[in-house]
Amino acid sequence: MAACVVARLPSRGLRHAAHRPTPLLPTPLLPTPLHLPRPRHMSANPSMQGSLIPTTLEEMDSDAAAHPAALRAAGKQRLSLEERKKRRRALDAIGVPDFVPFLAQQGVAAASLCRDPTTTLQVNVGLYCNQACTHCHVESSPRRTEAMSLDTVERILGVLASSKHVQTVDITGGAPEMNAAFRPLVVGARRLGLEVIDRCNLTVLCEPGMEDLASFLADNGVRVVASMPCYSAENVNKQRGNKVFDRSIEGLRILNQAGYGMEGSDLKLDLVYNPAGAFLPPPQGALREKYASELLTHFGIRFNELFTMTNMPIKRFADLLYKQGKLAEYMQLLVDNFNPSTIDSLMCKSLVSVAYDGTLYDCDFNQALAMPLHAPGRASIFELNSLDDLTGERVASGNHCFGCTAGMGSS
Repeated sequence: MAACVVARLPSRGLRHAAHRPTPLLPTPLLPTPLHLPRPRHMSANPSMQGSLIPTTLEEMDSDAAAHPAALRAAGKQRLSLEERKKRRRALDAIGVPDFVPFLAQQGVAAASLCRDPTTTLQVNVGLYCNQACTHCHVESSPRRTEAMSLDTVERILGVLASSKHVQTVDITGGAPEMNAAFRPLVVGARRLGLEVIDRCNLTVLCEPGMEDLASFLADNGVRVVASMPCYSAENVNKQRGNKVFDRSIEGLRILNQAGYGMEGSDLKLDLVYNPAGAFLPPPQGALREKYASELLTHFGIRFNELFTMTNMPIKRFADLLYKQGKLAEYMQLLVDNFNPSTIDSLMCKSLVSVAYDGTLYDCDFNQALAMPLHAPGRASIFELNSLDDLTGERVASGNHCFGCTAGMGSS
């Protein structure tokens, strides 16, 4: 294997034409659908039983006419080409350094950004979602139609079966549970003996047709990692949309009823915090204690761990910062808080992200920016026989990588 020399890749690259090698296993890996009766963990509150999608669409349509200081309106206004040029110039004006040369100046060896054996495959099954959050780096919404095919799911399962170091399949979206590929992927990965994580927005548990979702997750031992950016309604609704907080609380109650997050249960329910503005998250431990106290006292909600994530300066959040005149300030904050101790635990070193169409990336953020995996001839899940083949490859990087190396890092 050639020695790894880290180089900053252009933000967009050509995708290699996908071809389909001989199937890795002689029999299909897609599970046979189960037709067993399941308990239905659903909301007893009538106000929670309709879909959130009409509210989300209404907000998306009305944002352009809303007051320019409103957080969600600012984040969703489409930037013109000239505005995008101004945004890039704003980064240049503050001298945001290229990430890899900056690492060298900090005494971090180039080999530090080479891939370790892949232990996690993160699968983005599609961009359709019942929400349209201001911080969403993949810009999901009810209007997105990109979705993973069952053919791609089967190929993913075949590659996983041949990847000896992989331990976890981390499923995201969009709202991944609303994609037809979600359940076959979950069942197939569990049959391979792998841990499965569902990146859940919580409100999906209140959507019509999702009444058996909590039971499905519990039956398959899926670990739920749920987005909950605050324990107050005002902050959550400002960032994620009207009615989202109440439905998130209801979603947590449904998961608790199914055994998630409860003492003595093996069903893990973890929450994810991300800041509501242009600042870094506080220390994880103290914040977890505050979350646990507030959610238990006011709502009777229990959970396991709390993870903090730094908002990445890309897509909707970058647009929001630019509209607020805070993009340069936020980028400088990330650079000033660079922490070299985060390098060894960067997710891009041990995780591969696969998009709905099978294209491979070093992380979900690179996927959002269309910065493909730096592995010529292995740019797609259809061009790969095993994730072990990617060990030692260099990681594609850009200025957004300062988001994962600032402060205590990003979980």
